[in-house]
Amino acid sequence: MDDTSLLTLAAELARHAGQAILDIRARGFEVIRKADASPVTAADHAAEAIIVAGLRAAVPEIPVIAEEEMADGRITAPGPAFWLVDPLDGTKEFAAGRDEFTVNIGLIRDGRPVLGIVGVPALGEMFGGIVGQGAWKQTQAGKTPIHVRTPPAEGLTVMASRLHAAMPELQAFLAGRHVASLSNIGSSLKFCRLAEGKVDLYPRLGRTMEWDTAAAQAVLEAAGGRVTLLDGTPLSYGKPGWENPHFVCIGG
Repeated sequence: MDDTSLLTLAAELARHAGQAILDIRARGFEVIRKADASPVTAADHAAEAIIVAGLRAAVPEIPVIAEEEMADGRITAPGPAFWLVDPLDGTKEFAAGRDEFTVNIGLIRDGRPVLGIVGVPALGEMFGGIVGQGAWKQTQAGKTPIHVRTPPAEGLTVMASRLHAAMPELQAFLAGRHVASLSNIGSSLKFCRLAEGKVDLYPRLGRTMEWDTAAAQAVLEAAGGRVTLLDGTPLSYGKPGWENPHFVCIGG
């Protein structure tokens, strides 16, 4: 499969997974704590099962690294290319009844994200992109190209994690910058708001894992944005332990 076909595959799987999540939300669900105290629900597991089975059936030569499998101790070794899957990013948002949770499927080659799909099932949105070829947003109204914007004269629109909203490190990072507004939401949707030109900056100064960011980084970079470490080097993948250092998402 070429990259366009792989993106189409990921989009279809994300759509099915998103519907499964919404069905479970409508029925009701229990929140369970994993070993690291993070929450997980039946929706996480159902969505991951759909995505992982679909990817492995369609492209068995590309390994799949998926969050809940990793949490359960089912370790898959990466290759030069591999998928990173977070079937329900923002489980805390989901459990709290908010709509900002996402479905994330990203493809990595040689340590860099090359394409990604971010579904936002509760909002009826999907974002996709291939780095170097462009990004798009799809709603019921159709699919439209998206691109980061040049920050407006009135100042930066900043998004930050809801979990880390009150961190003094965030205020220190923003000190001296011309900030027009600051809002806080959970999940990888923050990357996508940059990608579609609604937000200018997203500093992430708390813990994330590679499956949290891979798909959305691909979308943002396909839309003309950047994701770098605090020293300006690109955020890369396949790191020991799969944990990301602090990073910054930048629009135009």
